[in-house]
Amino acid sequence: MMQNNQQGHMHQNMHTGMIPAQMNHGGHEILDVQEVLSATVGTMDQYLLLRQYAKDPELIDMMIRQYQFMQEEYNITLECFRTGQDPSMHTKKYKMKQDNDFTYGLKQSQPKKPMQSLSEISDEFISGCMLGAAKASATMKTMAALESTNPVVRRVLADSVPNCIEMAYEISIYQNKHHYYQVPQLAQQDMTQMQNAYAPAQGEMPMANMGMNNNNMNNMNMNMSAMNTDNRNH
Repeated sequence: MMQNNQQGHMHQNMHTGMIPAQMNHGGHEILDVQEVLSATVGTMDQYLLLRQYAKDPELIDMMIRQYQFMQEEYNITLECFRTGQDPSMHTKKYKMKQDNDFTYGLKQSQPKKPMQSLSEISDEFISGCMLGAAKASATMKTMAALESTNPVVRRVLADSVPNCIEMAYEISIYQNKHHYYQVPQLAQQDMTQMQNAYAPAQGEMPMANMGMNNNNMNNMNMNMSAMNTDNRNH
């Protein structure tokens, strides 16, 4: 992971003067990163609470692996957020165990409704909570990275987003395999038409004014001259 070394670097505040690296954060960044950290704690607490209700060994293994990875990323983010400098370890890439096979189509199932008791907590419910949390985390970290002025925090958050996406993908494949997450498809004709709706881009960006002919340039010059004359008369 590429990061920007902020060791010993001072930054400027136009009102208070020089500020140290640990204060190198904008207002939006502080608020958004706080939301990211708070949501991560909430997700990890959710994994911890739901772990006791999980029955499928495959789901349990996934919960443990993802929890451990989230914990490490949380500590990395917290460290660079506090110090404004490179963390003591780099962000790793999450490696899922699932293959990439999705089964398309809808299978008849019972309509969903709110649970009436804790005894109804199932692997479907647990994996659904996990998927929602991973998707939300990817969105929040993206927004926080876009608001970050500290280059280290921005890079740590940006590097974490693909891991959230990978975890969400792993969960969705697990859900799809058990028909919890069903994926419909468009009609083949509609899909083909949409796939062929665009063509490759070609050429290079034209130089400034290259697309303007002499007549257009002359007209623009005449209009500008007339405007200058009117301004002088008034």
